[in-house]
Amino acid sequence: FFFSQVLLLSCAEDLECVPGFQQKVFYIEQPFAFTEDQPVLNLKFDDCKGNNKLNFEVSNPGFKVERDGSLVALKNISEVGRALFVHARSEHAEDMAEILIVEANEKHDALKEIFKIEGNLGIPRQKRAILATPILIPENQRPPFPRPVGKVISSEGTDGAKFRLSGKGVDQDPKGIFRINEISGDVSVTRALDREAIANYELEVEVTDISGKTIDGPVRLDISVIDQNDNRPMFKEGPYVGRVMEGSPTGTTVMRMTAFDADDASTDNALLRYNILKQTPTKPSPNMFYIDPEKGDIVTVVSPVLLDRETMETPQYELVIEAKDMGGLDVGLTGTATATILIGDKNDHPPEFTKKEFQATVKEGVTGVIVNLTVGDRDDPATGAWKAVYTIINGNPGQSFEIHTNPQTNEGMLSVVKPLDYEISAFHTLLIKVENEDPLIPDIAYGPSSTATVQITVEDVNEGPVFHPNPMTVTKQENIPIGSVVLTVNATDPDTLQHQTIRYSVYKDPAGWLEINPTNGTIVTTAILDRESPYVQDNKYTALFLAIDSGNPPATGTGTLHITLEDVNDNVPSLYPTLAKVCDDAKDLRVVVLGASDKDLHPNTDPFKFELSKQSGPEKLWRITKINNTHAQVVLLQNLQKANYNIPVSVTDSGKPPLTNNTELKLQVCSCKKSKMDCSATDALHISVTLILLSLFSLFCKSCP
Repeated sequence: FFFSQVLLLSCAEDLECVPGFQQKVFYIEQPFAFTEDQPVLNLKFDDCKGNNKLNFEVSNPGFKVERDGSLVALKNISEVGRALFVHARSEHAEDMAEILIVEANEKHDALKEIFKIEGNLGIPRQKRAILATPILIPENQRPPFPRPVGKVISSEGTDGAKFRLSGKGVDQDPKGIFRINEISGDVSVTRALDREAIANYELEVEVTDISGKTIDGPVRLDISVIDQNDNRPMFKEGPYVGRVMEGSPTGTTVMRMTAFDADDASTDNALLRYNILKQTPTKPSPNMFYIDPEKGDIVTVVSPVLLDRETMETPQYELVIEAKDMGGLDVGLTGTATATILIGDKNDHPPEFTKKEFQATVKEGVTGVIVNLTVGDRDDPATGAWKAVYTIINGNPGQSFEIHTNPQTNEGMLSVVKPLDYEISAFHTLLIKVENEDPLIPDIAYGPSSTATVQITVEDVNEGPVFHPNPMTVTKQENIPIGSVVLTVNATDPDTLQHQTIRYSVYKDPAGWLEINPTNGTIVTTAILDRESPYVQDNKYTALFLAIDSGNPPATGTGTLHITLEDVNDNVPSLYPTLAKVCDDAKDLRVVVLGASDKDLHPNTDPFKFELSKQSGPEKLWRITKINNTHAQVVLLQNLQKANYNIPVSVTDSGKPPLTNNTELKLQVCSCKKSKMDCSATDALHISVTLILLSLFSLFCKSCP
């Protein structure tokens, strides 16, 4: 075991005094045999003015520094970390030294890095006239500023030579933090530094002649900002919410709390320890949880029996968590956050009916909810461990009943979905079980309280008579004689235990064609049944009838009668159009296409027969030609003079016997000029076909010998 110190290089032994630690970096080499209150190192500090009011501060409470500069270990070095800092302050100067605890090989590498030596010869790689040793500056120094922090030395003695400093913090942003005395080489800082903003500055120093020309350098000057414990731990990832199921084993991890400290992570300034300051509520135990001081893991520390959600004041706990730096020592800074822990529910309580038997009363013929079955469940209402599922397990062979869960109250709503009949059964007994949506945990089972009986009483009501069948259908020919019997209806009273009589009446008879015998239910016609009536749809006439019992009050049943009407040829065909126009000089003498229609049904309709009245005389003026079963064409045989003509046309249907309709077709012969038809003059001339024929016949006879 031995202690080693790193001495600063010097180019001359008679250098002037530089205020501060005469050595900036110290090493303690492991392994180390700990002896309490024995000096570990000798730290030499000199303010060059007698060290008046000199005192030391150590970043790690595991050490102290005596007034003579002796560093004393108060605990085993292996337990204090990898680095610590000593801050010295006198009436005229202050400085910071760093102490590193390393293994032997780590020390050798560190020496090579700081002094840039090769192997163990101690020979610089390149001889320089400028000596710029690393400078350590504690952050957050107090005024006055500027204050000296180090010195650059040059062995060159050139007259007029000056030091020049450059780099980030000098002539680059942030500018003006450091300056150098051109003549003496003293380096000073102009304001307090913040390690969390910038931890290291890499500057360059060179020597110039009087004209500003570089005569030596540049040489790198490293300035490191020494951390102070000026940042509290912070919890940045909130809100912190953890969940643990009730009945979880002791030691179950709930969540992890992690804080952040902006100080140097390699020092105790950022070495955090966690602690629970407060637990709310404090029952059933004030120490329900434990937090790992180093990792921040929160775990349960009570038995599974105490971690019972149903016996707790509230299923939510709030923990005030403290994070303290400096490894949790009293001198450390703290930060706090609240962790919310929710106790999750397990289905460890089956639902239970509030009573073993429920009663319900319902009138026959009525549907809907008849009773609400109540249950109790100690589990969390927001989970499937509380929500109830009801099942009818006996007494419902006809599926007349259904049961559903009320999502707000968790009650079972028992409903009648098929009307009950008092005359068939006046009482019903149902056996109902209740379960949860979620399965019970393995050690819990449904007991007798998870089933209940429902006794249902059906009340008798005066039910209306029922027609058999309903609807009733019958087929009749239209035009049957008035007074013809259509049908005798049959209605019965469901109230078989009551002896009641039934009377019949007409309820709806849109065309007024029917009447019913009030006693025996015989329906007869009071008017001619017409299939072509607007009250008949798709050959079917519908009427409604009532059957009324003698109860108090009387009850009514409604029966529907559909009469299908068979067609009879009772409608003559109709002709269209009845008006046609033609030009007096027309070349196309096809005047009009006639069509026929019939309200009757086939075969009492087409094919239709179209005919003209017989034309007498020497010449025929027109003819009619069949186009198809429903249409024919009228053609002029010669041009006629401008006038109105009435042409008699007959159309006959195919019924047995057939029916004929005689219609006059009005033909206007008009003058046509320049594609315009003028029929105005024809209104004064009305010439019938018969008159024309008679005139032609008279002229023909006079010419006879």
